[in-house]
Amino acid sequence: QVQLVESGGALVQAGGSLRLSCAASGIFFRINGMGWYRQAPGKQRELVATITSGGSTNYADSVKGRFTISRDNSKNTVYLQMNSLEPEDTAVYYCNALVRTIGSNYDRNYWGQGTQVTVSS
Repeated sequence: QVQLVESGGALVQAGGSLRLSCAASGIFFRINGMGWYRQAPGKQRELVATITSGGSTNYADSVKGRFTISRDNSKNTVYLQMNSLEPEDTAVYYCNALVRTIGSNYDRNYWGQGTQVTVSS
């Protein structure tokens, strides 16, 4: 079983910064893609940013230039540095990982429990 544990969510003023972390634990062969998604009240969950095992990144247009995703493969951890935060960034942020478990021929999708980010105006 693979577990993802997020941390770093908080209440912050507009213009401020936060760094989210997500650590994967358990027994698995390797972690391929990792990413961050968010869900605001009354809205669908949306992609924020993703990163491949090789470091290629992809961002939602709304966060380009403000957020940076990175990962430390030695620690099975993905980060999201969020700068110039806006009230519209308020949401529960979820970590996602595509994991190849031992003995499997395909990747399985795992989610963290979510961490709340609230940006006040």
